[in-house]
Amino acid sequence: MTTPAPLPQDLPGRPRRAIVTGADSGIGRATAVALAGGGVDVGITYHRDAEGAEQTAREASEQGVATAVERMDLADLPTATAAIDTLAEKLGGLDMLVNNAGTITSERALDTDFDTWRHVLGVDLDGSFLCTQRAARHMIDGGNGGRIVNITSVHEHQPRVGFAAYSAAKAGLGALTKVLALELAEYGITVNSVAPGEISTPMTGQDDVDPREQERPGVPLGRTGDANEVASAVSFLATPAAAYITGTSLPVDGGVMLMGVEAGLRLGEHDWRRP
Repeated sequence: MTTPAPLPQDLPGRPRRAIVTGADSGIGRATAVALAGGGVDVGITYHRDAEGAEQTAREASEQGVATAVERMDLADLPTATAAIDTLAEKLGGLDMLVNNAGTITSERALDTDFDTWRHVLGVDLDGSFLCTQRAARHMIDGGNGGRIVNITSVHEHQPRVGFAAYSAAKAGLGALTKVLALELAEYGITVNSVAPGEISTPMTGQDDVDPREQERPGVPLGRTGDANEVASAVSFLATPAAAYITGTSLPVDGGVMLMGVEAGLRLGEHDWRRP
């Protein structure tokens, strides 16, 4: 049997300095703390919840890493994304960006006014694009490669009634992920997305609940997800083991995207037509 050749010694290692946007609660907080547990210094952005962001910083600091916090309102573009430069300077450089900050609305497309449409796309898609531009420039200047992870949604891949703006933004972010993976590969920067299903977080109105008690018969694993389960997927993409993965979307959804035909054939009512 032929012995496999050893991996090259210059494969990109674990990032040392990361920014997680929207890290004042939920998936963002869990991700920042998980990265800190791996020895990564963490920059944290928030929109309204300054105390939440400081709590995230405290939890991350307990892992023995440096932290920095900046406010960033992605409704104020392009100005707000200067926070990326500020955090990169405070951290002494940048190796990883997690585009987690986002917003959501739930109303039928014909009932969605243009301002709402533009707000969701502005925050979820434009904001991620502009943050990535700034972060990637720091990574390129650093010359050590980097990791970019976009938090999308199962709705990057699957539609849902009432989610026209959100689905359009997340699908757009998924496509942007693939383009960036091609364009940034020459600099040793990988770009991937993580696509959560229903996760028990403040955004879904399920803060401080046990996902194991949130029964979901339509999800193969039978429950909602936990923010730490999404954070684990992001953390994996930050490891040397993921150095050859780029341009992919990793669903963290309990199998719900597998249920298209099963759910479609078994639905007995028309209530799915309402948000």
